Amino acid sequence: MAETIFSKIIERAIPADIIYEDDLSLAFRDVNPQAPTHFLVIPKKPIEKLSDANEEDQALLGHLLLVANKVAAQEGLSDFRLNVNNGAGASQTVFHLHVHVLGGRPFSWPPG
Repeated sequence: MAETIFSKIIERAIPADIIYEDDLSLAFRDVNPQAPTHFLVIPKKPIEKLSDANEEDQALLGHLLLVANKVAAQEGLSDFRLNVNNGAGASQTVFHLHVHVLGGRPFSWPPG
């Protein structure tokens, strides 16, 4: 996988407002928030997009959702939206798997 801004954040080569970290994942505030609370949860393992994950990533993918839930609670969110973009046609701009967690305002359906 090519180096990305997210891999540089993991390596601490560039700064980020990190709000959670464990051995498998990192959560940090989005630099272009689309809601009052908007953070990303990323795996430390380099996976370009969800469709590149495989059976061995099953526990890691579940872990990312549990981290999203934990950090959302830490941020005071009881209602929130999770979003994962898969590929350029779905508006993925950084090719390192990431979960957007958005909250703090009402959302409409369908999205985007």
